[in-house]
Amino acid sequence: MSKVTRATKVLEQAGVRFTVHAYDYDPDAERVGLQAAEALGETPDRVLKTLMALVDDKPVCVVVPSDREVSMKKLAAAFGGKAAEMMKPANAERITGYKVGGISPFGQMRRVPVAIEATALSHDLVYLNGGQRGLQVRLDPRDAQASLAALVASLVA
Repeated sequence: MSKVTRATKVLEQAGVRFTVHAYDYDPDAERVGLQAAEALGETPDRVLKTLMALVDDKPVCVVVPSDREVSMKKLAAAFGGKAAEMMKPANAERITGYKVGGISPFGQMRRVPVAIEATALSHDLVYLNGGQRGLQVRLDPRDAQASLAALVASLVA
């Protein structure tokens, strides 16, 4: 497994301090984010999952704790939209350039607006996908928010 991905290159170029953490990815896991948290020995609220969604048919990236579900109503409201829905996996892969289970908010092929769950910023360090299945980057959530120019909102149900 390569520890250099588009995501890690983007973080390095932005001067963001981070560490890389590999784990055994389980493609059969019911919930990939929870499996990552368990494999890393971390609490699920510190291991954030990256989801791709549509708000009023426009693509957005959503970052929330791995043990929480996105509220479509809150997501739409955060982006000033009327309706939100999850993006189909094939479309998410095409837009991001990453495989499902390895989608990172950093270094996506097409830059889209990003929102981060507000509670994630209460931690000193969080984990986000590093751009490949079984690879996480650990960093300050405020650095992630700043480098992504992400809006911070209450996004979970």
